[in-house]
Amino acid sequence: MTDEHWYEDETGPMVRPYTVTGGRTRPSDRHVIDLMSQVTALETGTGLPGVDHVAAALLDLAGHGSRPVVELAADIDLPLTVVRVLLGDLAEAGLVRIDEPHRWPPGGPAADPELLREIVDRLREL
Repeated sequence: MTDEHWYEDETGPMVRPYTVTGGRTRPSDRHVIDLMSQVTALETGTGLPGVDHVAAALLDLAGHGSRPVVELAADIDLPLTVVRVLLGDLAEAGLVRIDEPHRWPPGGPAADPELLREIVDRLREL
């Protein structure tokens, strides 16, 4: 077993997610972080003050272009709740920008009932 072994098959993660966030389950009220909010790293690199290895990994992932929160959570393999708290911390530190998700305009493709029926039909085929 190496020092980098963070997961035990029988017991799960050796570091519980709530320890990464200091027990917090929500980001500050200053940031609305939706599943599809777009995250862009404003600064990347190691050795940034106050940035631990998990936050640095998030910065690295977001440094390759704007990405949705849900995609970052999947790539870093942490619960969405933890990722939202960490992203809120990074936004407060001025290291990431969190933009609202892109919404369809009223009457746009998402409002087309025929398109929605086709999507449902295709999903059922899967």
